[in-house]
Amino acid sequence: MNINSLYELFLKCGKVSTDTRKIEPGSIFFALKGPSFNANAFAEEALIKGASYAIIDDSSYRKNERTILVDDALVTLQELAKYHRSKLSIPVIGLTGSNGKTTSKELLQAVLSKKFKTLATKGNLNNHIGVPLTILSIKSSVEFAIIEMGANHVGEVAFLSSIANPTHGFITNIGKAHIGTFGGFENIIRGKSELYQHLITNNGVVFINSQNPILANMAKRFKNPIFYPAKPDFYHCELAGADPFVIVTAEDGTKITTQLVGAYNFENIATALCISKFFEVPANKANDAIAEYVPSNMRSQIIKKNNNTIILDAYNANPSSMQAAIENLASIKAAKKVAIVGDMFELEEEAEVEHRAIGKLLREKNFGKVYLCGKLMRTAKEEYPDAIYFETKELLVEELRKSKLADAIILIKASRGIGLETILEFL
Repeated sequence: MNINSLYELFLKCGKVSTDTRKIEPGSIFFALKGPSFNANAFAEEALIKGASYAIIDDSSYRKNERTILVDDALVTLQELAKYHRSKLSIPVIGLTGSNGKTTSKELLQAVLSKKFKTLATKGNLNNHIGVPLTILSIKSSVEFAIIEMGANHVGEVAFLSSIANPTHGFITNIGKAHIGTFGGFENIIRGKSELYQHLITNNGVVFINSQNPILANMAKRFKNPIFYPAKPDFYHCELAGADPFVIVTAEDGTKITTQLVGAYNFENIATALCISKFFEVPANKANDAIAEYVPSNMRSQIIKKNNNTIILDAYNANPSSMQAAIENLASIKAAKKVAIVGDMFELEEEAEVEHRAIGKLLREKNFGKVYLCGKLMRTAKEEYPDAIYFETKELLVEELRKSKLADAIILIKASRGIGLETILEFL
């Protein structure tokens, strides 16, 4: 079946599925192979559960005219998404970066939704499967799309941009996320800047944080970049406080008290306000959207429990975001501060030096208590002998049961693989 014929089926069905546990009636099921399973084996189940068609790439699972054989189900999904995108005439903002992608995306959706019917990437569906699924979820009623693009190697953002074809875009920042899989910091810069290259090639619009030296340097490649947040820029705002909640003075002079913690979130807020101005969202509505936004999914969440104020930032971690979280805890005025930090993954040969650097930073900040968790954090312990170290989360939990922290502001930060958010019940 060629892509034109498949697109006609898609228009008739209106939706796609990739998980038989969440089959939507009338959808087209794509049998995507995983590292430990062959989804072709679930094609018949998908049809029984209500899918109208199943796209397979193994002829032995073809049962009837509702099972459609292709060379590669994943490639077909991507090509279908690319074809659907070519039929859309709405603005599409593409974004990538080392830290703050999801928060920026959600803030941007909040402000743009004050004027437009907006669709944005759900959760962290920002990879070679998630981006096509997001594109294919764009209905004719949508006026604006925001597509988050993640990457852990060179070439990935370029590939995702070829599917999403953003008309506008920005990079949150460039740090040390996935430095191991990228193969060094220079490759991270190269990989993230692929979004810029796409916009240049396609005469797109770029929004650039003029106060970020790496991004500001890249701006030279554009004819008319849209800058923020300094006074001479297209949009100007200032950080007015972050103890613990971020307060921003907007361009119109309004003081916006947000529900976000961490001065590092200022740049995410500034990005959303800049883009809202560009698309002529009324300033008062944009300011309200920023004030109303409540973070979730373990990204800088504030949780009050047993007289403790907990900053839960355990969705993910890399050297850049870990440093920012620790610096933020240090800036908060509180009598008792506790840092509970765990391993940072995907650093490969950089793991030891980066964990050692975190140990040194924690030693310099001299918090009341520091708990280190995970095998990689052993080198941080070597740098900071006074820290309390546990190789496993289970051992950490045993200590927390006994120590019963109280009346403290507590940071919980680690890579997602450790699952450090589960210690909440013991605080």
